[in-house]
Amino acid sequence: MPSPRRIGAPDAKNRGLLVDAAQELLLEEGWAAVTSRRVAERAGLKPQLVHYYFRSMDELLLEIFRRAAEAGLILQADMMKTDRPLRALWDFSIDPTAVRFTMEFVGLSNHRPEIRAAVAEYAEQFRTIQTNALETLLKAYGFDTERFPAAAMAVLITSISRVVVFERELGMAGGHSEIFDLVEREIDRIEGTPAASDSDTA
Repeated sequence: MPSPRRIGAPDAKNRGLLVDAAQELLLEEGWAAVTSRRVAERAGLKPQLVHYYFRSMDELLLEIFRRAAEAGLILQADMMKTDRPLRALWDFSIDPTAVRFTMEFVGLSNHRPEIRAAVAEYAEQFRTIQTNALETLLKAYGFDTERFPAAAMAVLITSISRVVVFERELGMAGGHSEIFDLVEREIDRIEGTPAASDSDTA
């Protein structure tokens, strides 16, 4: 019986270079551009090394996603420790790179069941953490969370960011500045602007 093919160590330097290269390609050109040849070329390595470290391209794509997902969960926890957590959550949600990354994997999920399962699992986990965070924030800011459910607010924030990024990719801009101004004005009203906070402590 043949022995299983060796897979490179998870912490190997070249493995990290391949994941970095694959993520760059995905963000610049979309998931379809993430091929073993292109990834190896971007990383400055031989193409056969891609399959030395990863059994398939799906495995490499899953590694990109899992690494970013774990970093996102840590970042969200850190945002709750800031002076303006609601603003931090909003800024994170509208980061075009993060939204583009998510949308690429949503598109990829239509073709890869295993990746779809991973994306759904992370999305549910992230939504739960975000909802719990917003529940705490909204109560602290005096909101009636029955009238303004935290889960609904989490969906609203996510929806705005994804729609805007998607429309910008199409070349649309109508209403974008207005919705951003509206949301940011309300956040400043709730949490105060940095300038106001500085003057209060002066």
